[in-house]
Amino acid sequence: MRDPAWTPDGETVLVAAPRDWDVAETLHSDVYAVPAAGGAPRLVVRTEGTALRPVVAGAGARETVYFYGTAFEGIEAAAQNCGLWAAPLDGSQPPRRLTDAETVDVVAAAGPPAVRGDDVLVVTADRGAAELRAVPMGASEARLEDLPVLTGSRAAVRAFTVDGDRIAVVQAGPRDAGEVLLSTGDGEFAALTDFAAPLREAGVLDAEELTATSADGYPVHGWFVAPEGEGPHPVLLVVHGGPFAAYEWSLFDEAQVYAAAGYAVVLANPRGSAGYGESHGRAVLHALGTVDADDVLALLDAALERPDTDADRVGVMGGSYGGFMTGWLAAHHGHRFRAAWSERAVNAWDSFAGASDIGWSFTDNYVGADVEEQRRRSPLTYAADIAIPFAVVHSEQDWRCPLEQAQRLFVALKKNGADTELLLFPGEGHELTRSGKPRHRVQRFEAVLDWWSRHLPV
Repeated sequence: MRDPAWTPDGETVLVAAPRDWDVAETLHSDVYAVPAAGGAPRLVVRTEGTALRPVVAGAGARETVYFYGTAFEGIEAAAQNCGLWAAPLDGSQPPRRLTDAETVDVVAAAGPPAVRGDDVLVVTADRGAAELRAVPMGASEARLEDLPVLTGSRAAVRAFTVDGDRIAVVQAGPRDAGEVLLSTGDGEFAALTDFAAPLREAGVLDAEELTATSADGYPVHGWFVAPEGEGPHPVLLVVHGGPFAAYEWSLFDEAQVYAAAGYAVVLANPRGSAGYGESHGRAVLHALGTVDADDVLALLDAALERPDTDADRVGVMGGSYGGFMTGWLAAHHGHRFRAAWSERAVNAWDSFAGASDIGWSFTDNYVGADVEEQRRRSPLTYAADIAIPFAVVHSEQDWRCPLEQAQRLFVALKKNGADTELLLFPGEGHELTRSGKPRHRVQRFEAVLDWWSRHLPV
């Protein structure tokens, strides 16, 4: 169970729970009502896929459950846009989707839906932004462009809350990691905090929007962070994890550290990323290492057309899916790079499928169940083709991409005589770079900069 929410009368708690209380293995979830006085739960909403963050609004016969969810059959749950749904609390009608499945991806982590007047407020992902938008209660599969933006354009709303006509948000921007903003009543938001002032005074390098055209004519979007000085600078292509995630219009500590050290940083949101339409996210299902690789290389080429970049001095790095892509590019396009830094990576799908805490369906969704196809899509299979210096970096207690993923690749590289190093962080998990121990995060940055100073000197 998750996401408890009271009904207005205080007599019932709504929860999202696995279908039929997980009697059988399932990826589906529904909304249940649990009596506060005790008693058997009652099914309120049978979803078309999943349910998250239910809330109740209205009174009497008009009480309505609003919740976030996806729609899918079987185990085909990967890279699905999360939408806003509504259903009567009495269960008299099936749920209806208020937002369009292709264009609207709700960011459930930003908070539950909030009713304000005749609208329901939600945060949506849009080309690297996380925007607070208003969805009319009576909407039916409304497209993203039809939903008014309240705040978050070229920014990322991390959380929000509503009190009457007042809205408070935590919003990050290109030059801060998050501030508290309050609506002013005239459609604007005023900052109540300025936590990032010391950081800006110390120096924040601007992220410039970067676009390119991929090999098949598809548009690619991302950012470029330039170091100080005219250059030409060495370049780092940095690939995000997920893959159904995205770089955002918000301060990214890694890009700032690398650019401050003298590296031009390229941040791409290739096909497979979130926030560019569901078809964009699902384009890599059973096709990892194809159009996504083309996209990141296209954005890199766009960056290398700039006079302040050096096309002969390029490195590639990334974590999780980004680590997968680092290994894939090093094996298939190694001539493009001087060295590689692969972190917490998926290197071998055949063992990942039964060992990762992400669940048994992830590999089937992204690669397929055929073991030979899993091996064809694994960087480990092509270890003999990696001829550039290659760092294998992992955390000892990573359950998402288990340690053996690093060990197997490192051993294969060593056996092939590659220039490789293995760096392990004790007591850390998959989230080291975001929520690891501060001393380990500092040590990791020191190791990254040491690696690049040796293989891609400024």
